[in-house]
Amino acid sequence: MAKSKFPVTPAIRVLREANAVYGEHLYNYKEKGGTAVSSKELGVDEHYMIKTIVMEDENKNPLICLMHGDAEISTKQLARTIGVRNITPCTPETANKHTGYLVGGTSPFGTRKKMPIYMEETIQELPIIYINGGKRGYLVSMDPKEVIRILKPTMVNVKI
Repeated sequence: MAKSKFPVTPAIRVLREANAVYGEHLYNYKEKGGTAVSSKELGVDEHYMIKTIVMEDENKNPLICLMHGDAEISTKQLARTIGVRNITPCTPETANKHTGYLVGGTSPFGTRKKMPIYMEETIQELPIIYINGGKRGYLVSMDPKEVIRILKPTMVNVKI
């Protein structure tokens, strides 16, 4: 049997275990390029690229927020919504520790530590999304309903 050119990450193991329907996409990762690079490389509108942002509250409790690639998260609104004083993005080192993934390759699937996941509610309106597969330069495409079924995120309205 031929070896797949796609990596088998903890995220992919979770998706396989959940019998998820997904596509796999490789692209040339660029340091600090963000979703603009993957969007351009794959020829997909950046709005369909979903960022996995690892954040923490004032007590250093980690959480994940899923957001459109072309939008920002209102940390004030997110904090208000979930009932904490404030929320800040984690440092890359802290995010790596919580997820087991390198920043730029962070997937919400198969994280090292179980964390609450919040998803911008408008993501569920898209017909397909592209989200990190657990490695830099590797995305999976799927119906947002699959993400909701597997991760059971809390829907929030925190887009700027």
